[in-house]
Amino acid sequence: MKILFTAFECAPFFKTGGLGDVAGALPKELAKKGLETIVVLPYFTKMASKYQDQCEDVLSFSVNVGWRKQYCGIKKLKDENVTYYFIDNLYYFDREQLYGYDDDGERFAFFQQAVIEMMEKIAFIPDVMHINDYHTAMIPFLLKEKYHWIEAFQSIRTLLTIHNIEFQGKYGADVLPDLFGVGKERFDDGTARWDGALNFLKTGILYANHVHTVSPSYAEEIMTPAFGNGLETVLQMERQKLSGILNGIDYDQNNPATDPALIAPYSAENSAGKQVNKQELQRIMGLPQEAHTPIIAVVSRLTYQKGFHLVLEELENLLQFDVQFVLLGTGDPRFEAAFSHIAQKYPHKCAVDINFDVQLAQKIYAGSDLFLMPSAFEPCGLSQMIAMRYGTLPIVHEIGGLKDTVQPFNPITGSGNGFGFVEFTGFHLMQTIKQGLVLYEQSPETWNIIQQNAMNHDFSWTTACQAYIRLYHQL
Repeated sequence: MKILFTAFECAPFFKTGGLGDVAGALPKELAKKGLETIVVLPYFTKMASKYQDQCEDVLSFSVNVGWRKQYCGIKKLKDENVTYYFIDNLYYFDREQLYGYDDDGERFAFFQQAVIEMMEKIAFIPDVMHINDYHTAMIPFLLKEKYHWIEAFQSIRTLLTIHNIEFQGKYGADVLPDLFGVGKERFDDGTARWDGALNFLKTGILYANHVHTVSPSYAEEIMTPAFGNGLETVLQMERQKLSGILNGIDYDQNNPATDPALIAPYSAENSAGKQVNKQELQRIMGLPQEAHTPIIAVVSRLTYQKGFHLVLEELENLLQFDVQFVLLGTGDPRFEAAFSHIAQKYPHKCAVDINFDVQLAQKIYAGSDLFLMPSAFEPCGLSQMIAMRYGTLPIVHEIGGLKDTVQPFNPITGSGNGFGFVEFTGFHLMQTIKQGLVLYEQSPETWNIIQQNAMNHDFSWTTACQAYIRLYHQL
């Protein structure tokens, strides 16, 4: 089976979030299972030079973006049985950021048409095109409405993955003729229109052979007004082709036994090194090296979506207990300022680093005891899985992928791999944190059992990959 996977970001080349992680991990697993897999990406000039140096020029052609003929270069890089093709155009991709420009609609239009038009030129016609989020969601539409006359494309099946339905790609109707070179008929009849605008994601939902999200719970949630961001009725209409598959994490990269960022390796079988990493984290963050004081950690974007207004409501109350609080992240300037202020006020109990630091993040996963993820909504979430891999117990709002991965501790049965709360309030968050602290302080044997449960749970891509392969064959 041939798979063409396309996205606007992909680790380790360039990424902003979970989409980049999935694009980096899933194709590698597919290739390991014997599927002929290529990944098509923009050629962002911000990509590290070590990867740019490995790229070879393949060919070039022109892509019509409305009335404009735009240069399209194709570069190739092969890594771990996956061939990566990069769409090269300096005008569109010589940018400091991946998104956030006034001409994003034009950039996405160029990229999607280039992906389709390159297939015959590189002699790769896939059985399945796996597209991701609104940046590539118009591809199923284009295959059926613009390129349907090309016989080789008629058997291609399409799978659209929604990583976050909040972002949909809304543009004016003129984008269809001006950028895609097609008529407005599908806008006028309502197919591609939603709330008065051309909606890339809505169009992709209707035209793709199957739509899926990055967790089973999120697939159900987005069919409700609370989480559907206006597209819930469309998804309800198309529910027969909607499903969810939980993302995995890279077990080679996130392994406490081999992680080069850690001062001492450890594992579920021998966890002694975790205490050494805890002391090292306290040293790095300028906190007292108190072995028995629990560390509650955050590694995240600081946004309302991630629930940090709840954390701020209760943080000073929390710091009255025998705890230490560690935070690494960037985001809303108001959150950055508020957390920094509290850290200055409680220097011996609270350490805040407003930064993006991959190495420090790994040290925090390893050195902490509890990990906060109180998200208002969370399609999948990866940090809670990484935390559990490192024996750090997550405290989560039971929503989306957090609900699907974290089994709250049950004091009656002693089961679970973390802690969870249902009501999205600061009070319920605090009650759940207290539950974790009591278990940590009073029941070390039970704590160790829950810790073992977390570390032994399989969140690898191997499991997720099998589910994707089954889905591909069903299309």
